[in-house]
Amino acid sequence: MNIVEQIRQLCQEKNAIIMAHYYQRPEIQDVADFVGDSLALAQQAAKTDADIIVMCGVHFMAETAKILCPDKKVLIPAPEAGCSLADSCKATDLAAWKVAHPDHMVVSYVNTSAAVKALTDVVVTSSNALKIVKQLPEDQPILFGPDQNLGGYINRMTGRKMDLWNGGCHVHARFSEEALLQLKEQYPNAKVLAHPECKQSILQHADVIGSTQALLNYAIANSPSPIANNQFIVATESGILHEMQKACPEVEFIAVPAEGGGCNECEYMRMCTLQNLYDCLQNESNEIHVDESIAKDAIRPIQRMLEMS
Repeated sequence: MNIVEQIRQLCQEKNAIIMAHYYQRPEIQDVADFVGDSLALAQQAAKTDADIIVMCGVHFMAETAKILCPDKKVLIPAPEAGCSLADSCKATDLAAWKVAHPDHMVVSYVNTSAAVKALTDVVVTSSNALKIVKQLPEDQPILFGPDQNLGGYINRMTGRKMDLWNGGCHVHARFSEEALLQLKEQYPNAKVLAHPECKQSILQHADVIGSTQALLNYAIANSPSPIANNQFIVATESGILHEMQKACPEVEFIAVPAEGGGCNECEYMRMCTLQNLYDCLQNESNEIHVDESIAKDAIRPIQRMLEMS
């Protein structure tokens, strides 16, 4: 029995479900019960009847699952898998920002710690951020964080003037505009798909802007596409290309490189492997715990998000 078969057998024996983000390694996505973006993972966690949730993602994703499922055992194969965006916003700093802006409500991106969520009025993901902000009163001042690129995109789309936290995803912030323009010249009929965490210098060249799920859905709905010449240029973490290629095998997906020709992968997302997934499930190790007082405050903005999505 190979390791994939062993993992699946353990899931059956322990009534466990494996959830994986689209940015995970291909072999992790393939062994998972459910693959999705941050919103879909939260929604799935909220309704699962499994006894154990194994979250193949980064730490805040496992925390979110635990907050939504306090009575379930939530495990993470790579507990050291952090997030540069979540790390850019500490709860103490957000608390001080709130004190300085007492009339503002706080809209926090899901890429944040449980302690930051506990200080938040409503959580958003890249899938629903625009929809949720549009539902808030137009005269309501907003503090938005920590992703300034996503916040700037929402401001441009809504005409709002949200105050933005100075944070960003280290992967999406380093895509090269020069490389993108070269790809557009090389593939003149290809549509450009971009994540709103990218800088405006990238988004201004995009044909479609959306979350990983939205970009995947667009590719599926428009493949094969004589207009795009069966080619899409993709500006987001390259893990999504695995699912895109599986769903659209006849289409060519071209990843936009980072500045200087660097890597467009998130090293934190790649920390989950088949081996540490197996070990985590076998030993029921790396369990996620969230302080009850923090979880009590953090669940409200998450539930509000799910209700407004």
